[in-house]
Amino acid sequence: MPVSKVRSDDEKLLDQAVREAGALALQFYNSSAKSWDKSDGSPVTEADLAVDAFLKDALMKDRPDYGWLSEETTDNEDRLSCQKVWIVDPIDGTRSFVERTGEWCISAALVENGKPVLAKIFHPLANECYSAVPGGGAMRNGEPIKTTKRDTLENCRLMTRGRVLDPAKWEKPWPHMQTGIATSLALRLCMVADGRFDGTIALGNKCDWDLAAGDLIVREAGGCISNIHGDKLVYNGKNTRQPGGLIAAGKPLFNIMLEQAKTLKNR
Repeated sequence: MPVSKVRSDDEKLLDQAVREAGALALQFYNSSAKSWDKSDGSPVTEADLAVDAFLKDALMKDRPDYGWLSEETTDNEDRLSCQKVWIVDPIDGTRSFVERTGEWCISAALVENGKPVLAKIFHPLANECYSAVPGGGAMRNGEPIKTTKRDTLENCRLMTRGRVLDPAKWEKPWPHMQTGIATSLALRLCMVADGRFDGTIALGNKCDWDLAAGDLIVREAGGCISNIHGDKLVYNGKNTRQPGGLIAAGKPLFNIMLEQAKTLKNR
């Protein structure tokens, strides 16, 4: 079967799966899902587990030769021998889901040889579905989106937590900017991709499921993404953590942010 036909079929499968997963998540959201803390202190709900199980069945049933990596599934290193791997965060922004602040989504990507080749991020409460394929641009509900052409840090719109910009952490303080934050890292990347924010920065290690879908969406929207050292992100390694934080922005601002990131103390 031609590669283009396989990719198209995979995209249709992924689109239907994340939309149905969003509907399932909303049922739990509207009925106060039970929640508890994992061993690392992060929250998880019965919705996370139900959506995870649903997506695994929907995506793997007809793709048994694909690998599977999810935040809510015990990792199986069999995925390392798979050329293609589904990488999923069944509910990205679980804390927001629990606190009912609305900043959560379903994030899923198909990764091939370490690179995302399909991406879907569905924000059910806003009925917004972001998607991307290599060379096809990034879309929100089927309409093209683009990162901004902002080329200065001062007064830019930056998606980040206030503590990241603490002057004590930087040899060169950041200038005055308009800042905002969303609990879901995937949604932060979407809001950079669609131009609502000029860029985003995060410190500390992230995970494959936090970034894989948003990575492709940002790049196909005309932006750039890397860790704070400028290293490209590669997925489905033995270690699912991505070291070195995250920077994503439109191309002009991205390079400026990388230069600013060099002034982080204790890099």
